Amino acid sequence: MPIIAKGSSKQFEPCPEGVHQAVCCDVIDLGEIETMYGPKWKIDIRWQVSETMADGQPYLVNKRYTKSLNEKATLRHDLEAWRGRAFTEAELAGFDIEVLIGVNCLLNVQHKQGSKGGTFANVVSIMPITKGMTKLKVADDYIRHQDRNTTPEPEQTRDDDDAIPF
Repeated sequence: MPIIAKGSSKQFEPCPEGVHQAVCCDVIDLGEIETMYGPKWKIDIRWQVSETMADGQPYLVNKRYTKSLNEKATLRHDLEAWRGRAFTEAELAGFDIEVLIGVNCLLNVQHKQGSKGGTFANVVSIMPITKGMTKLKVADDYIRHQDRNTTPEPEQTRDDDDAIPF
């Protein structure tokens, strides 16, 4: 079976700037990634916002964090702002970040120009929703990253290995 590579003509549509109600739809463990400060364990937290794109799908935004609840860690600051309270010592001993899935918040999104062009929507702050707000639910057709079929097809062997077409 051939594997066809194509150029992408789809234009990425970033989430509009401003404050949006959102629901956490995924937490992705990215593993250890090399950074300018050495290897760090990273995670992505992903949200669906209440505003929808032209095709009716909710905008998705995400923020990458070092998986740490150290007192200086951005993850800890953002989670405490989202929760509206500080972590207890017991919670700091081990907090399951996946409990965030399905939890609502308000996100402040700002645009930033990428170094290679393009506009990116950055989550700059997180707040709890206000009392009385109707809660969002994760869209039924959203498939968590860990549940997506990312296993490649088995490699096909060829009898004519000497006939390279390029």
